[in-house]
Amino acid sequence: MPQGGRKVPFSGKAKKQQIQAKKGRKRSEPERPGAFGERSMRHVRSVHESEDGESDGSGIKVHKINQQPGKGKNLNRYAIHFQQETKEGIEAQKELARKQLVHIPENELEVERSLPFPAELDFPKRPPWDSSMSAADLETNEHEYFDGYLKNVQKKFPASELSYFEMNIETWRQLWRVLEMSDIVLFIVDIRFPIYLFPPSLYEFVIKTLKKDMILVLNKIDLAPAPLVLAWKHYFKNAYPELQVLTFTAYPGYNLRDPSDKEGGLQVRRRRGKMRMAAEGAEQLLNACENIVSGQVDLSSWHKKVAEELNTVYEDDNLIVGKTLETTEADTSYHDHKKFSDGILTIGCVGQPNVGKSSLMNAIMGKKVVSVSRTPGHTKYFQTIFLTPTVKLCDCPGLVFPSKVPKPLQVLMGSFPIAQLREPFSSIQFLAERLDLVKLLKLHHADNEDTWSAFDICDAWAKQRGFFTAKAARLDSYRSANHLLRMALDGKICLCLYPPNYTAEKEMWLSHSELDGIKKVQAKSTDEAGTYEEENYSTDDDESASRGQDSQSQDAGSESSGSEEISGSKNKFANLPEDECT
Repeated sequence: MPQGGRKVPFSGKAKKQQIQAKKGRKRSEPERPGAFGERSMRHVRSVHESEDGESDGSGIKVHKINQQPGKGKNLNRYAIHFQQETKEGIEAQKELARKQLVHIPENELEVERSLPFPAELDFPKRPPWDSSMSAADLETNEHEYFDGYLKNVQKKFPASELSYFEMNIETWRQLWRVLEMSDIVLFIVDIRFPIYLFPPSLYEFVIKTLKKDMILVLNKIDLAPAPLVLAWKHYFKNAYPELQVLTFTAYPGYNLRDPSDKEGGLQVRRRRGKMRMAAEGAEQLLNACENIVSGQVDLSSWHKKVAEELNTVYEDDNLIVGKTLETTEADTSYHDHKKFSDGILTIGCVGQPNVGKSSLMNAIMGKKVVSVSRTPGHTKYFQTIFLTPTVKLCDCPGLVFPSKVPKPLQVLMGSFPIAQLREPFSSIQFLAERLDLVKLLKLHHADNEDTWSAFDICDAWAKQRGFFTAKAARLDSYRSANHLLRMALDGKICLCLYPPNYTAEKEMWLSHSELDGIKKVQAKSTDEAGTYEEENYSTDDDESASRGQDSQSQDAGSESSGSEEISGSKNKFANLPEDECT
């Protein structure tokens, strides 16, 4: 601009040259660490077909999940870290998903204990510590130990054999802290896949090393038939003698709206706006804790709370109850534990992602005290909530333990965010080989053929739901696959695995004397607990409510539309109605 402030003409050609020069300068300048653009592009590269994983101190390429763009010292401190998959491996999985489905017979749904967690595959523990060590020395020691642990795991097991597991030391520190400060460790698993979610190494560490009591909660039992729940309960009691085993559901029949109503042959489940305490499950937990504390802690206030709220319906599900302690700078340093300190019982809630830890705490309280999401890693740091003045609950972030669980199954279990899947079709294949999705969803082959593959199922579902790409109007199989996976995660399409010998002993569990106790916790009517109707899946776009969890982020690159709730999903090879998941 010349002196005097008068503007001069500026041509379009000159403006174009100016923009090009500016872009050239940006390309030549190094990116600032932590800048918005770098974080955003790193996220995009990790989601799509890039092999450029970030390497941690152990030399393993890491896929950082759920990273948030922007500045901030601890913005992504607790982001999930999984090992990066190769492009070749992903392409190989896609090719397998194009092959004809091979259906799995019912007895192969039984799982052996040693399969997912071999004895030589341990989980990382806090290294030895003493009072003479400074905070910096302790942190350095922990990082060196953790890097060595990852290298040792990589040396023992090829990447193709291992599941996704957490590689962020900050998340493991949350677990270490919760285990150290807890009087009782409450480990929570999803009843559909319990043996794949319970690491025996943690049981050995808590019982034998820490000398603490441990309770296993079989959660979400409203999604499984009562005989199967009972079989799993006895399996864990026999396999782990010092483990107390409870059954629980945050959504028993009285927390669902009109659970017996059928729409189109389906049992539609919608959550009530007014939520009651899941008193039957809470009473089991109270009795177990009473047996452990043996009068050393006054639990009378908890007794009173359960008794008072058996018949209470809340007016507002969003009220915050009790005292919640949550800090962004969570203290994960070593905690010198004193049992029942100050007359307070501390219960640590531990488990893998999406097993319902936060929902369980909300159901015990009777109101919403911690937020809930289907997204793994939603709970970033441990939170403490006082159930009563003498009972404190500590919610640990969901943590994926090292194992040999098949990666497609981990997606169905909710251990990996569906929205960030690079290849969802292998998980659809795993599901379709164990459930008759074609019959369940009333699918029609897009090419009018008799044979089905995972891709064919996704294409047929896309056609049925109207999922098409924006420009070319082709069937959007990726969006369709993500939609089906979300339905499976919610329990709308329900796959349940069996304990060993379940099919041979089925008749025994159907007539077992403890079966009524399981149905009491489920709070189902007699007809609902034992009778199932033929599915007639409707393709209407009515939005069905989930089991009460908050909605997750949308699919990568496309939104997921509303879906009908499917319960009573049938295994094609199951002959008895009691084996169907509800």
